[in-house]
Amino acid sequence: LKMFLEEYTTVQWSALNYMAAECNYGGRVTDAQDRKTIVKIMGDFYTPEILDPSYKFSTSGIYYCPPDTNIDGYLEYIESLPLNESPEVFWLHNNADLTALINESMSILRTAVSLLPRGGGGEGKSPEETYSEVAAGIQEQLPSAPFDIEAVTRKYPTDYNESMNTVLPQELLRFNKLFKVVADSCRELQKAVKGLAVMTPDLEEVGNAFLDNKVPQLWRKAPSYPSLKPLGGYVADFLSRLQFMTEWIDEGPPVVFWISGFFFTQAFLTGVKQNMARKFKVPIDKVIWNYHMQSAKSLPSVHTSMWQNDFQAPEKGCYVYGLFIQGARWDEEAGGINESFPKVLFEEVPVIWMEAVAAWEDGTPANHYLCPVYKESARKGVLSTTGHSSNHVIDMMIPVLEKHVIKGDPHKYWTRRGVALLTQLDD
Repeated sequence: LKMFLEEYTTVQWSALNYMAAECNYGGRVTDAQDRKTIVKIMGDFYTPEILDPSYKFSTSGIYYCPPDTNIDGYLEYIESLPLNESPEVFWLHNNADLTALINESMSILRTAVSLLPRGGGGEGKSPEETYSEVAAGIQEQLPSAPFDIEAVTRKYPTDYNESMNTVLPQELLRFNKLFKVVADSCRELQKAVKGLAVMTPDLEEVGNAFLDNKVPQLWRKAPSYPSLKPLGGYVADFLSRLQFMTEWIDEGPPVVFWISGFFFTQAFLTGVKQNMARKFKVPIDKVIWNYHMQSAKSLPSVHTSMWQNDFQAPEKGCYVYGLFIQGARWDEEAGGINESFPKVLFEEVPVIWMEAVAAWEDGTPANHYLCPVYKESARKGVLSTTGHSSNHVIDMMIPVLEKHVIKGDPHKYWTRRGVALLTQLDD
């Protein structure tokens, strides 16, 4: 900082911003989306506009750089600031306050549940009886057997022109691994309670997780797909995914894909790109996505059936649904993302046509927001052996309204707002 201020005749704002955002703070951050956010935040402070007395850090005008004064003047300004900051100081929507309160309440409730006594008392059911019943209930809902991979590969043999014939068996293999762990643990837990099998530490952990309405760590290490849902929601979601795959096997690839139902979403998207590249003789590394939001009126027909609905399979790319937007909403009338409605934390977005096109045919509007897509609301993940994040899926380019373009930058407003798309909610 001293070097940049003393060795140059002018203040090197861009260099200072880069040093602070990318090196000082960003150097400790491994997530690319977090680094983008840091750059946008630091840009509000490392700017020549900060020398203008009328420049404010937020829309309320409460937060600004005070004029040059003594220590008493600075203390007076600090004491004038609100004790409880509103979300707007961070450029967040007022709904962020509600989200924070909900998260805090859920954390307290989870702690309270974990402190409940495990031992049975009186005439009530013992913990062993309780989680044995839960295990039996889950086992009853599961299919009788895993997917028959050999039968599927016979029905959908490897085809140069149809990558989905490769994607489907790969997905089924992943689901079979998780299915086996879930089914075996539920069956063995019931046997252990009856004294017919050894109660291992893993089974004991599964039983305790059932009592807490949590997803057992044994399932997560199966490995499971990322999910923050409680036990009931997780089981229902797992069964829906199995049903999605079963119907795909029976009826062929759907017209509109449930993007939330994939174990490894990136493989599916790569397969769609590969189909386009081979069909139109385009190098796959030159194939990009264009995103087209469809009418929200067509969404109910897709919820009814992914095969029989208002759409026809596109020549390029695919139709997907099942995404939820957090921090904003899709405004169909305005043709871009807009402010969330009060107390509406998430909103399902319409069907999206992900059009696979050659890079030289890119039709993405100039004003767009590079919106990250995550598998769960906790926006963190680890890199897998394939080089893909376990949580981040892709960045979708969503149109931005002119009023949200700040000094020619269409990304800043919604990046500071923390807007993202999620494949599933936490309930």
